[in-house]
Amino acid sequence: MLDARRVAAPISRVKLPFKFRVWLVMGHEEARAVLADATGYSTDIRHLMGTSGPATAGDIGGLGFTDPPDHTRLRHLLTPEFTRRRLARLQPRITEIVDDRLGMVQALGPRVDLTEHFCHTVPFMVICELLGVSYDSGDFQALGKARFDVTKGGPGSLGAVSRSRDRLLEEVRRQRVEPGDGLIGQIIREHGDEISDHELSGLADGVLTGGFETTASMLALGMVLLLRSDEHLRLLRDEPAAVDGVVEEMLRYLTVVQMAFPRFAKEDHDLFGMHIREGDVLLVSLSAANRDSRLGAGMDTFDPHRAPTPHLAFGHGFHRCVGAELARMELRTALPAMARRFPQMRLAVPEDELNFHRLALVYGLDELPVMLGPTSR
Repeated sequence: MLDARRVAAPISRVKLPFKFRVWLVMGHEEARAVLADATGYSTDIRHLMGTSGPATAGDIGGLGFTDPPDHTRLRHLLTPEFTRRRLARLQPRITEIVDDRLGMVQALGPRVDLTEHFCHTVPFMVICELLGVSYDSGDFQALGKARFDVTKGGPGSLGAVSRSRDRLLEEVRRQRVEPGDGLIGQIIREHGDEISDHELSGLADGVLTGGFETTASMLALGMVLLLRSDEHLRLLRDEPAAVDGVVEEMLRYLTVVQMAFPRFAKEDHDLFGMHIREGDVLLVSLSAANRDSRLGAGMDTFDPHRAPTPHLAFGHGFHRCVGAELARMELRTALPAMARRFPQMRLAVPEDELNFHRLALVYGLDELPVMLGPTSR
């Protein structure tokens, strides 16, 4: 259905019960053009929430809904913490976390829910390690999961966002006095008065938003793909050189964040033959763009041997996910380790009986029951 609509019209009007006009952007070329435009669109949604005035990352949560020049200033503070060089210090800890959790999974076997005991726990612990906050509190992890669940309506999700942001604001104020070793403490030491507590907690909240549920969903859905074929598991287990390509293909094919932040047109303009009016909303379907047949043959299937394809799983342009390399590190570490530890792992139920998120901002699974099988060291 999506493929047919994209072929017929890579950009098309969507009729929704709003006072503004909405466009759905599904083509890969068209999506890149919209996402790369740093001046023609705004991602600030506060006018929909009845607020206005100068925006900061703390108003809504992170950089995703913040426009330049505030976005430029704050991202400049955050980006150095996500370079490969600085992230490399986390690799030993990521490996340790993965190994510890696999040991726990093994102890819980032979049947285990991987979402609860591995896929959610690993990225949450890694993000807390990165930020320099304690992950011992179960309520903080529960809030992290609840913020993406809209089955109980928007207020439930927004309430979880508010409570987790308050928790991070308390942590920032504490580290303002005694900076820790993580990202929060590092930014305080290096930039001090350049950033307020409110702004820094907003950045930390954005890191949590972008790096927890998304990676958790990738781990769970990635395992489903691997368990479809013994050859997939063997490839990831026995051929280290293939891991990077397999992970990139997973990112493209799954695209767990299926829609980019909405863009609001700042002026009238033409976009690939469509007349966009000031105030129009553009919804960019990252999942549809990543399966655009103009990128190559069979883009609607998962092929672990596919040559690298330029995908939009992390977005594109100046709003591209700053934590992309961290997510890759976690996937490249966790998925092969799982395949090596449990070479005969199987789904405990038929795949069509898995419970996928009914209504959530990130595509994923409620549970992933598996049978571990014999263990290999």
